[in-house]
Amino acid sequence: MARSGVGGPPDHLCDCPQEADADAADRAGRAVGQEPTIAQLDLEDASALIVGATGGLGSRIARLLAERGARLTLVGRTADRVDALDVPGEKLTLDLRFPSNVGRAVEAAVAAGGGLDVVVNAAGVVAFGPVAELSVDTVEQLFLLNTFMPMVLAKAALAHLREGGVIVNVSAVVAERAMPGMAAYSASKAALTSFDAALAREARRARVRVIDVRPPHTETGLAGHPVAGEAPSLPDGLDPDAVAERIVDAIADGATELASDAF
Repeated sequence: MARSGVGGPPDHLCDCPQEADADAADRAGRAVGQEPTIAQLDLEDASALIVGATGGLGSRIARLLAERGARLTLVGRTADRVDALDVPGEKLTLDLRFPSNVGRAVEAAVAAGGGLDVVVNAAGVVAFGPVAELSVDTVEQLFLLNTFMPMVLAKAALAHLREGGVIVNVSAVVAERAMPGMAAYSASKAALTSFDAALAREARRARVRVIDVRPPHTETGLAGHPVAGEAPSLPDGLDPDAVAERIVDAIADGATELASDAF
């Protein structure tokens, strides 16, 4: 992966005209007694793209969306697992670590669903171990899928999402409370959560919601398949069915964030 140096931030970095405009619009609304409106989303016939659809959480979210009438495009990296999905919808095997494949996934969802209303990113990888034993390759793997890919996905999706649409990024509780032995993983999820906060302010101009989801440890099986290291002894996690249901409810009900204490 190519690397390039980046200079420090200019002194006026926080004097952001876009942010000022958004704040001014909020103040103007409050000045006349208006509260920001959050639209609910009718999932019947909604076009939804699920990436990480074969995972322990993504597959459950996909099933619940299908039960509520959404038209799904399901993306996973392993062909046999994609084929085995017992969920109706367009199924694609794509490695989203390649940006061109991210664009293909979005275009397929638009074609299959006649537009795009929901994007759920439930893909991710984890690694364990102390920083002293952390390899550059592990850091790159974590940030490529946990941080960089969702950024590329959001950019591609924004060009197609209809008014009232939703982008859901599954982050993790470690974005709020970084854990020793999981420093790089925590950092990759914290970066995603930070990105979502800024993206949400930009996307609201197009009336698109961004939901940053930060569930506590959940029994999805991810911890048993790290890209490096070995999982420490962990307490029993949350029921993935309950977590998936909470996320789908948030998509439908107009939520804009699911912090760890929402589960």
